[in-house]
Amino acid sequence: MEALVEILKIILPAGAVFLAVYFLVKRFFDNEEKRREHELKKAILGSITPQKIQAYERLVIFLERIHPNNLVIRVNKHGFTSKQLHLELVTAVKSEYEHNISQQIFVSHGAWELVKTSKEELIKLINIAATKVSQDSPSNELAMMVLNITANLDKKMPSEMALDYIKKEISKIF
Repeated sequence: MEALVEILKIILPAGAVFLAVYFLVKRFFDNEEKRREHELKKAILGSITPQKIQAYERLVIFLERIHPNNLVIRVNKHGFTSKQLHLELVTAVKSEYEHNISQQIFVSHGAWELVKTSKEELIKLINIAATKVSQDSPSNELAMMVLNITANLDKKMPSEMALDYIKKEISKIF
């Protein structure tokens, strides 16, 4: 019995020391792992943030370029018929969109959906305006029809709503 007590006098303090060391070492390694993960995230964010900013910049430029006021002025050429202008407007919108399609990986799903909706709604607006003028009429008639429809909308243009959303989203980042 005395031998058992002597063994317990040795084993219990040794066990307590072992448990204390085990928990201290475990805590140290957990903290080191968290620190490494934090450093890795920081490095990744440091390299991705400039690309995200550039993606938002490009989408803002896209939305500004496809706004009907800017698009009609930029695309309309002297001597075009309404049909030619209609085709050029739709082609310009689709081309701008395709040029910026890769930006969706850097922006939120909501921002990208608004950009996509802006493109689709603008093409609808152009198509509606094209049905209201003769295809052989001068392009200025279609241009005026697009601008009139835009001016008479009761709500904001989808591109304007997308711009507002993107501005709010980028302000959250910074």
